[in-house]
Amino acid sequence: MSIHASDPFATPDELKSPVRRLRGRLPAAVTLWTAAGERQGDKGLTVSSMLVVDGDPGRVLGLVDEESDLWEAAESAGRFAVSLLEEEDRQLADKFGGLMPAPGGPFATGEWERTEWGPVPRGRSWAGCRLVGATEKGWSLLVEAVIERVELAADPAAPLIHERGRYRRS
Repeated sequence: MSIHASDPFATPDELKSPVRRLRGRLPAAVTLWTAAGERQGDKGLTVSSMLVVDGDPGRVLGLVDEESDLWEAAESAGRFAVSLLEEEDRQLADKFGGLMPAPGGPFATGEWERTEWGPVPRGRSWAGCRLVGATEKGWSLLVEAVIERVELAADPAAPLIHERGRYRRS
């Protein structure tokens, strides 16, 4: 077994579209979207392409994979939770992003709190969201949801930031 300094499965920059390369140069906070699936159990997905929109009501907009287990669970339940990940959550983000093995499933890592919107990592800031709808945009679904509840961590650590295919310190 060999240890690589970088992801040996990552697409080389010269093979990525210019749009993908531009998007990758925009630093983004890493979040975890989770939903309690009625039939298939809890599901989650690491998401960094998202916005929080202030208003009455506040909203969340995010790009998710239409074929993801998270989308199926969120669509079925009509709700989901968005948790803000911190620098120490790199492995958690990779497990839910499918980049790292997750023996026992990704929810076997860390401590979780049950909410009516889905499980959230204990001690993290999160929002409970009610699904409004989704439309196809490029190769993703643009998901829109109304924020029904916000819980802010008492002493949050630095956020987990993703840029150019890797995490960086904020």
